[in-house]
Amino acid sequence: MNNHLYTIRVLTVLVIVGLVISGLTAFPLLYELNLLARYFADPSGNLDPSAYSGVAHWILLVRQGLEQTYSAYPFIAYGTDWLAFGHIVIALFFVLAFRDPIRYEGVYWVGVWASVLVIPLAFICGPIRGIPFFWRMLDCMFGIVAMVLLFRILSLIRKVKIEEP
Repeated sequence: MNNHLYTIRVLTVLVIVGLVISGLTAFPLLYELNLLARYFADPSGNLDPSAYSGVAHWILLVRQGLEQTYSAYPFIAYGTDWLAFGHIVIALFFVLAFRDPIRYEGVYWVGVWASVLVIPLAFICGPIRGIPFFWRMLDCMFGIVAMVLLFRILSLIRKVKIEEP
């Protein structure tokens, strides 16, 4: 049983860290996109999205849109600040589950449903917002990876419940 609880806690830490990191990366979006743009741009440093295709085009287009939006309307970034905050708050709920996974099993189920709902969100809102298919698939992978971790945790919780005297 202790081995199962240890594994549950390790997997829970992975979920918490994933949520916190994904949240923290929502704060410096323009900085991150500028780094990516330098990676994807040709050696001349051309940042015009129309000169590229595929992932490079998408990264440079998003960077350009964010740069123009932030310079004209810097308050728009406040929305992604709240997105980051939301990820961190969600991670805090998993701290309860880390401390007592059996008692707070429901937190894991909420996490499963949140992970499942990433997929319809990506496929409904993505096309409406002009998000390319490959990017929507990347978004879905975050939900799928979290779902795998959470289902593993839930299966271990079930084993612990069976083993309890």
